[in-house]
Amino acid sequence: MIKPAEYARRRRQLMRMAGEDAIAILPAAPQRIRSNDTHYPYRQDSDFWYLSGFPEPEAVLVLVPGRQHGEALLFCRERDPGREAWDGPRAGPEGAVDRYGFDDAYPIADLDDILPGLLEGRSRVYYHFGRDVEFDLKLIGWVNRVRDLVRHGAQPPHEFLELGHLLHELRLFKSRDELRLMKRAAEISAEAHLAAMRAARPGVREYEVEAALQYVFRRHGAVPAYEPIVGAGANACVLHYTANDAPVREGDLMLIDAGAEVGGYAADISRTFPVSGCYSKAQRAIYQIVLDAQRAALAQSVPGKSWDAPHQAAVEVIAEGLLSLGLLRGSLRQVLKSGAYKRFYMHKTGHWLGLDVHDVGEYRVDGEYRELEPGMVYTVEPGVYIAPGSKGVPAKWQGIGVRIEDDVAITAAGHEVLTAAAPKDIDAIEALLAAR
Repeated sequence: MIKPAEYARRRRQLMRMAGEDAIAILPAAPQRIRSNDTHYPYRQDSDFWYLSGFPEPEAVLVLVPGRQHGEALLFCRERDPGREAWDGPRAGPEGAVDRYGFDDAYPIADLDDILPGLLEGRSRVYYHFGRDVEFDLKLIGWVNRVRDLVRHGAQPPHEFLELGHLLHELRLFKSRDELRLMKRAAEISAEAHLAAMRAARPGVREYEVEAALQYVFRRHGAVPAYEPIVGAGANACVLHYTANDAPVREGDLMLIDAGAEVGGYAADISRTFPVSGCYSKAQRAIYQIVLDAQRAALAQSVPGKSWDAPHQAAVEVIAEGLLSLGLLRGSLRQVLKSGAYKRFYMHKTGHWLGLDVHDVGEYRVDGEYRELEPGMVYTVEPGVYIAPGSKGVPAKWQGIGVRIEDDVAITAAGHEVLTAAAPKDIDAIEALLAAR
């Protein structure tokens, strides 16, 4: 896990970027009601977690650069033996300082009394406006209380800035400890995909295969990073399919898109395999196109290349492959220019990965796709989806959906595929399925 010293380093780095006349305010994620008086499993806000490592709700992080009596402050719940008997232990303000490394901590009940004084004399406020309307109104109220004292010499903030503008650039570049957690999430995810492949066979239902995934996640102390996609047959053509309840039939391809979360950090893997053990001729042809497209994208996954270079490489391979099968018509240049390939490949080839599955970070800088740099982690996930009933498409191709996705860390020497333990070559997958 990440140590308090690294969280403290991140806070200091953010405060240096914000400047000594600024203040940054970040509330924890609220608890969410699932039904009546039961809640969804609690998951901390990713930005709050990145700066604190503090796992509890009902907390607010306040960073006050240059403050003599402590720069990193946490407001959190007090210890309460009665509530802790029901909900589990709390750190309390004392634990926030001793165990989590904050300069000072206060009861959350004192926030309304203390925060206006922290705002006074600060010219800029960094905050995520619009995420939590209730907290937005509280912050406006605190600022107005300072404004009411202007005639008495108070200096209220006069500039309000989006916190993500600074913070998300920091989150884009992963530290050694972050990469260690992401590799562990990738290892668990790869093991889970192997278990799912072994569990899939004609006659089961998709949720039985999902259960094999979930078992591996929980056995290693991980949780799903997102709702798994376990789609057999035509369901593999639905990009965000999550019903996972259909029967699995002889001859189906199964597309699984699932990843574990470890210490808040996500993995994200997609594999597509034949539940009967062998790809049909048509399935093999589509699968090989997608695999070749991924290899072309990986070849572009090196420092100095544009973020868009892997996507363009994958698109060209997919377009060329679909032309060769007669699924597209015209020249390669025409198909690329018109975007005709988007009928069967309608998404980008990847996204940033980290504390969020679709992680934060700008894809463009000054209007241009940014260059890849060491420390960035993203997915490479080309696909081809030929939905049933596709007009003008021969029946043998219809209902084939293929996606191959890996997690890739950019390194000084090129890249590292974190999820390589999940097989994706045709022969390797068929050999695994034959050994079930």
